Amino acid sequence: MDNIGCKVIVSGTVQAVGFRYFTREQARLYNLMGHAKNLQCGDVEVVIYGPREKIAKMLKWLEIGPKTARVSGITVSEIPYRKSNDFVTC
Repeated sequence: MDNIGCKVIVSGTVQAVGFRYFTREQARLYNLMGHAKNLQCGDVEVVIYGPREKIAKMLKWLEIGPKTARVSGITVSEIPYRKSNDFVTC
């Protein structure tokens, strides 16, 4: 499988709505590694590592997010793959 890394900035109403928790749960369903953390500007940064096909599915999910959030957009940039052990929230 072709492993890649992606850095995603998720904008909208994505803080104080459980976004990082639900993102972690979704990433674990796909066996992806990385992290989700709140940014001072109100966005959430999601870094994910894993197979290209599973990351594509995760990106589709991030465009919508959990029911508690209102995603207005995502910005995706590919980053070098890095082996990680889990998906965590920061």
